[in-house]
Amino acid sequence: MHFWDKLYYYVNFPLLKLGESQITAWTIAYILLLLVLLYTITTRMKHWVVDRLFAKSHIEYGTREAIGTIVAYSIVAVGTLVILDSAGINLSALTIVAGALGIGIGFGLQNVTTNFISGLIVLLERPIKVGDRVQVEGATGDVVKISLRATTIVTNDNIAVIVPNSEFISSKVINWSYKNKDVRCNFPITVAYGTDPELVRDILLEIAEEHPGVLKDKKSDVLLDQFGESGLNFILRVWTRTYTSKPGVLHSEINYEIARRFEQHAIQLPSPQRDVYVRGGEIKVMPD
Repeated sequence: MHFWDKLYYYVNFPLLKLGESQITAWTIAYILLLLVLLYTITTRMKHWVVDRLFAKSHIEYGTREAIGTIVAYSIVAVGTLVILDSAGINLSALTIVAGALGIGIGFGLQNVTTNFISGLIVLLERPIKVGDRVQVEGATGDVVKISLRATTIVTNDNIAVIVPNSEFISSKVINWSYKNKDVRCNFPITVAYGTDPELVRDILLEIAEEHPGVLKDKKSDVLLDQFGESGLNFILRVWTRTYTSKPGVLHSEINYEIARRFEQHAIQLPSPQRDVYVRGGEIKVMPD
C-alpha cells in the first residue's frame, strides 16, 4: 500500500459513530479548522461593531461592547451549527446527545448560566461600568473589567476581587460614581462646651476651602448637629472628585488639619467624664 493510500485510509478511518454519521480524523480536523476560522472572523466582527459601526453614535462604550458580545455569540452559535452540518454530522442525533448531557450536568451549570445571564443584564442595563467605584459583598474598589461571567474589582490595596455577575443583580450594590465621581464626605467633630460655635464653623469652612481635594464649585457647609453628652457635635460636609477612590486619605488629611487648627485656637476636644459618689458602702457612677 502506497503512502497516500495509507494516509487516506487512516484519515478516513471511522473513530466513532454518531447516529448515521461517522466521525473520522478528517472530520475532526475539518471542524477544528473551521471553528478557529469562525472564532477569528467573529472577533474581528465584534471589534468592527464596537469600534466602527457605533463609533460615531451616542451609545456608551459599555453598551456597544454588550451589543458586540451578543452579536459575536449569535454568530458563533449559528456558525457552529452550519459547520457541523457541512461536516456531515446528523444534528438530530447531536441534539439527543446534548439533551442527555444537559440532564446530567444541568444542575452543575446553574450558577454558570445565572452568571452568564446576569452578565448580559449588567452589560445592557449598565448599573455599573468600567471605572466605577463600587461596594458589593464587603468588597470596595474600582471596576476594571466586566465579562459575561464575572466582574473584576481592584481595591485600594491593589487586590483583584472577582465578583460573580449574579451578585450585582441579586445583592445590594453601592455605586459611588453612578452618575459622576462627585462624592460628599462627612466629618463629625465634637468640641467642649463653652467653645464659640461660630469660630468652629469658620475654622472648618476655612480648612475645607484650602484643601485642594475639596470641590470649590460645590459649597461645603457645617452643621451644628446636636448638643451632645460631652460637647457640641458638628458635621463638616465637603464634596470631592479626586478622592472618590480613597476617601480615607481625605478624612485623614482634613482631620490632621482640624487637630492643628484647634490647637492653635485653644479649642478643646471633650472627653467623657463621670462623677463617683460613695453612699452607704455602695459605689454609683453618675454621668457628668
